[in-house]
Amino acid sequence: MLKDRWNTEAAAPSPPSAGKNGGSLAPPQNRASNGLDQFFSSIQDESSLSILDFAGASQANISFITTLGHRIYSNDVLHTLVEAFGSEQDFVANQADPSRAGFFLDESLNFEDLSFDGALIWDTLQFLTPPLLQQTVDRLAQVLRPNSYLLAFFHAEEKAVSAPLYSYRIAGPRTMSLIPRGQQRPTQYFNNRSLEKLFQNFSSVKFFLTRDHLREVIVRR
Repeated sequence: MLKDRWNTEAAAPSPPSAGKNGGSLAPPQNRASNGLDQFFSSIQDESSLSILDFAGASQANISFITTLGHRIYSNDVLHTLVEAFGSEQDFVANQADPSRAGFFLDESLNFEDLSFDGALIWDTLQFLTPPLLQQTVDRLAQVLRPNSYLLAFFHAEEKAVSAPLYSYRIAGPRTMSLIPRGQQRPTQYFNNRSLEKLFQNFSSVKFFLTRDHLREVIVRR
């Protein structure tokens, strides 16, 4: 049940083997994030909120969110992606399998409507094919309460062959630590227009384009 996984540090699953990383993974790196700053600014005067975190169970994220007086539900959705669709050449094709797609949605977003006051989605959505992506975003709209915020990242290089996978750790209200997990090819290129269309059922969409080719998107339900 949902309550069994609030504010707990679960055993972390093995990182996905998606793509080739060309050798040992780089060390974690800290970077400032305007999107993260906007997300936490939106809840700074609130208390006892429920926050969904797609980065997986992390003591850093749990401690930061609970210190602010909120609750966190941790879910390693990149790991679920690999469980559902594999990590090699069939990763994209397998997303067209209804049973696999259903498994992914059930494992990732099997919550009652209006369960959350915010969602840290990080870079997960860029690895979903269009039909499953829209289903996932529509389900996020259902589980988020009105006026809550969602933070998501999309690789901004149009001709990129692959994009880095990261585990995201909150280092401060406007700083995050990125822990490399390998590489995966995005399923499509996202520009501002396509993202506005993707989140058309939300109230507003705001973009931040970073120097390291990451498009940060803050969306209000």
